[in-house]
Parts: sequence; structure tokens; C-alpha cells
Amino acid sequence: MEFLEILLLVVASAYLLTAKSINQKLKKAYILLILALPFCIQIILVGPHWQIYPTYLIWLIAMMVAYFQPERKSSIVVRGLKVIGFTILLALAIALPSILPIFQLPTPTGPYTVGTSDIYFESNREEVITPDESDKRRLMIKTFYPSTQKNGKQDPYVDKGGRNGFARKYGLPTSTLNYLDKVETHVYRDIQIADETFPVIVFSHGYNSKANGYYAILSEIASHGYVVFAINHTYESTGTTFPDGSEVYFDYDYAGKIEANTWQKMEPIINAFKQNLSFEERHPIVEKGLTTYFVKGIVERWEKDIEDVISELDEWNNAGFFKGKLNTAALGVLGHSRGGGAAGDALLKDDRIKAGANLDGVQWGQIVDSAFQKPFLFLSADWPAEHENLNQHAYVNKSTSIFYEGILLHSGHSNFMDIPFMVPFKKLSEAGDIEPGLAIEITNKLTISFFDKYLKNKDVDILSLDSAYEMLKLKAYPGDSRE
Repeated sequence: MEFLEILLLVVASAYLLTAKSINQKLKKAYILLILALPFCIQIILVGPHWQIYPTYLIWLIAMMVAYFQPERKSSIVVRGLKVIGFTILLALAIALPSILPIFQLPTPTGPYTVGTSDIYFESNREEVITPDESDKRRLMIKTFYPSTQKNGKQDPYVDKGGRNGFARKYGLPTSTLNYLDKVETHVYRDIQIADETFPVIVFSHGYNSKANGYYAILSEIASHGYVVFAINHTYESTGTTFPDGSEVYFDYDYAGKIEANTWQKMEPIINAFKQNLSFEERHPIVEKGLTTYFVKGIVERWEKDIEDVISELDEWNNAGFFKGKLNTAALGVLGHSRGGGAAGDALLKDDRIKAGANLDGVQWGQIVDSAFQKPFLFLSADWPAEHENLNQHAYVNKSTSIFYEGILLHSGHSNFMDIPFMVPFKKLSEAGDIEPGLAIEITNKLTISFFDKYLKNKDVDILSLDSAYEMLKLKAYPGDSRE
């Protein structure tokens, strides 16, 4: 809960619990003034949102009691009902803003202010997810870029399509997420890009997630002098808003169709881990799963999205908003979850990419039979010992350049997203025990250090982060080194 919300609730509740005594000591006008002040301050400085409605109701009851000051004693039954009603309201007043608070995103620490703009892109590829064979693959791309302009119109947290898709995902009314307008993103819409040339990073989000659910990471990267193109993978993101105002959401029918009857391909892998087979005995079983399971098709489709966006970079650098600002020779890819797998697949297949990083994504596809030729970073959540470590097999050949492997200790899969800030309950957010701000700080420091070294050619000691952060376990494997 916000401080002003707590103040309003405490003042109103304290009065209701001690009304008889206070009414005898203070004039009615003073009591009403004391109750009105925190309400007015909260309304002016924060404003209403649905999570605080129970607090407003408690405050309204307190105002009515203060104004009318009833003296007649209620019956035991009525008093009991009042206690029950107040207890329920108080529980709701505490729980709702605690479960879905107006949260604070980390402030970017780099030397640049962060701007954002949206790019609509339509490729020549067939859209395989929709039944219309004439449909072409359409993407919305959210950019994060460095600016020297100090302020502007702040970017609202998550676009309308993303919000509505999130609400649909969890069966909530679409108005539930209107409170996100009050979240400070520290990112400004369409402000002028700094008059320099910057390395480029193409970002791929997680499955049924969204490109604008990663402000904490992407705004920090941009503030350190990178232009980030965050792809929203249409029909497999939570939601997309197109320039004409139309919205498309995650296609659950298509997802169910491609997943149907595929689990049998994973059962041998699960059994191989449960039976404690040696790595050598288990490897061919896992290899088959990594190259045949349906998720491989998703990763490859997203990898094509990445390639298509990269193919547009020169055109965007020759004209328009980003003219002359993109160093397309210093190009990296970054992704989370299945988007991390797509980033790795892109690094493997596209020679234009100089370095890539995967945040806790399984590397489905052909990498198990190959090796990266460029620098690669894999940062994993701290999965339990019984978790099937497929990447141990996927990355068996690592890189002919250099391969960094890190574990963010006490973290969960969502600790690389904004979700732990938005939903501060670990059982709901699937975050680990690590403090969310620290998890993002470590992730950002490692990711930026990696790209600084391999895109900006800075003299960075990446492995020093292993000793700098107690919650980070980091190793490097140069060349063709093996476990």
C-alpha cells in the first residue's frame, strides 16, 4: 500500500474504533477536518483507483459517524454485524492494494534519458496462426532509445491491447488494469533521440507475455546508450495494439492445436531425469526432444520475426526517426523465456548478429547439434534440483567464441520481468526469494556489461560480477571448452 493510502485507512479506522471517546473530546468540525485532510491529500496527489475503494468506504462511514454522532446504543446483534462488516472492509482495504499495488519501477541509472516510440511492420511472410491464407505477418515493435531531452510525456505502463489481453488471460474485467496509468515508467514518448550513433539490440519477450512487460530491463539498457527494438510477437503475446486502434490477443485456440498430443515427446526426457541416467545416456533422449517438441516451431517462428526486423534496420537508419542513429554493425539479440530461445536461435543463424543473450529460456532447436560462433550469455533462474535442466544438453557445445553461464540465485522465472514489482506475492508472480530490485540490478549489470564488451568493445571484466554480487554465480567457457 502507498503511504497516503495507509494514512487514510489508519485515520478513518482509528476514529471508528474510538468514536465515542473522540466525540466527547473534540468538536464535530475538528473531527471532520481531521478525517477530510488525508482524503483530500490522497485524491490530489495519487487519485482514486479501484483497489482503494474499500478504504474510501471506511472513510465515508467514518465521516457519517462524525457528522451524525449517533448516541443510541445498538443491540448486540447489530453491533456484531457492524464488527463483521468492518472487519471484511478492513481486510479488503489492506489486501487489494497489497496484491495489485501502484508499484515503483526502478529508475534507469545510465547517463541518458529514455525515449520510446512504436513501429508498425508488415512482412511478406504468411501468417500461419490465422486461417486466412492471404494474411501476412504483422508486428508491433516497441523501441527504447537514449535521449538527452530531460522530460516529456511519460509513456503509460502497458498499451491497451496488452492490458486487455492480460485481463482476458486471468479472467478479469478490462477496467481492472486502469490503475496502471499511475505507474511511473521513467520513459518518455517520442522525445528526440540523442545526436549520436548507438549499438542496436533486438529483444524477444516470453510466451503469452508482451514486449512492454520489461521496462525495468529495457529502459536501463537504453539509458546506457543502446537502441532496443522490442518485438511483440503477434497472437503469441498477451496482446497487441495496432496503429488503427485494433487489438489482437494471444490465440488460445491455435496454442491448443499445436500443443495437442505432443506431450509424449517430452515423457522420455522426464523419465530420463527421474531415472538418474548419466549425462551421456540421457543426451540422445534430450536431443530428440529439443529438436522435435512443438515449442521448437514457436522459437523458429519468432527467430524469423527477429531476422525480419534486423533486415529493416538499414532502411530505418537511412530515413525517418532513427536516421543515422543506428550502428547496425554492432547488433545484439536478447530475449527472455521462449524469447531467449529465439534470441539464441537467431544468433546461430544470422551472421549479422554479433552477440546474444538468453534470460532463462530453454534453447530449443538445432543448437544441440551445433555451437555458437559468437559470444553468448545464458543467465538462468535458480531452479530446484529436480528441475529438468534441458539447457545442460542444448548448450553442450557452447561457443567457438566465448560462452557465459550464470545463475541468479534465489530467483524465479519471472524475476527477469516487471511482474514481481506488479504482483509482490511470490506464489502469484512465480518469483524467487531474491528482492525484485536486486534481481533486476544484477540482470541489468551483467547484460549491459556483456553487450558493452562485445558490441562497444569496452574493456569489461564480466567475471568480476561473480564476486561483486553474492546472488550471482557466473562462469565463462572460452572457445570449444567443455564441462
